[in-house]
Amino acid sequence: MIDSNYKIVCLAGGVGGAKLADGLAQIVPPENLTIIVNTGDDFAHLGLTICPDLDTVLYRLAGVANEATGWGRAGESWRVMAEVARLDGPDWFRLGDLDLATHLLRTHLLGEGESLTAVTRHLCRQFNIQPTVLPMSNQPAPTMIESNGRIYPFQEWFVREQWQPPVSRIILPDDVRAPAAVSLALEQAHIVVIAPSNPFVSIDPILNVYPIREMVMDMPRAVVAVSPIVGGTAVKGPAAKMMQEMGLEVSPTAVAQHYGDLLDGFVYDQQDKGQMDDAAIPTLSTNSMMYNQVDRRQLAQNVLDFATQLL
Repeated sequence: MIDSNYKIVCLAGGVGGAKLADGLAQIVPPENLTIIVNTGDDFAHLGLTICPDLDTVLYRLAGVANEATGWGRAGESWRVMAEVARLDGPDWFRLGDLDLATHLLRTHLLGEGESLTAVTRHLCRQFNIQPTVLPMSNQPAPTMIESNGRIYPFQEWFVREQWQPPVSRIILPDDVRAPAAVSLALEQAHIVVIAPSNPFVSIDPILNVYPIREMVMDMPRAVVAVSPIVGGTAVKGPAAKMMQEMGLEVSPTAVAQHYGDLLDGFVYDQQDKGQMDDAAIPTLSTNSMMYNQVDRRQLAQNVLDFATQLL
């Protein structure tokens, strides 16, 4: 069992990241858990600062997530967006009425000069979220997708185009720095867990922020990733399609190879048991499907027990 004094950092984005973060929050004392969240898919819409991955993590940890979609709010209504559409406004990125309150307040506080880290801390307090949730950067760090010679802002590719244009290249920004709180969390961490998020557009943007990759690489403790690929496909989202388009095998092995020397261990689903018997690092095959809170807790426990063996 994991020592209750161990400091745990989770790198997360998207629905899979939010679910594992919730599992970790069930078993790790809140003062010892930090979730560093991708902000590469943040953008401005209808004059508001939208942080989709941050909000997916916040809503999940707060117990108000939409269970059917994995993102957005439970009990949501859509009257504002229906009126935006009636007025011939940009309604391709749908913002629910409850969700809008988060974006309105975030945009207001940023306009008052607060950092994204400070705004996220405020939202965590209001949602009664106990673990520390940090954006990967206070600076804008937009992920861009190149397809057929065209450059798409991430949300236009992901939502407006429904991630159909084939991916030839993912463009991440230069000169983005992590907030001091992120560096401190990594400096103090005993275990870093890379969630089963899309490696290319959820985790790579985090690792691209200086000095996150360098700090994870230099950690004397355990770094463990969880595969988002199960049974030859992505649990959710475009990861498998992107891997095919970039000439990669759609497999847990390819995900582990993508992370390379960052990892001390790798967790993959029991459906793929045996695929990584020849891996160069320790592996754990277990149930990684998180259908409910019990599943999330059990996977988190299995991941941390495995990571503890690597310390």
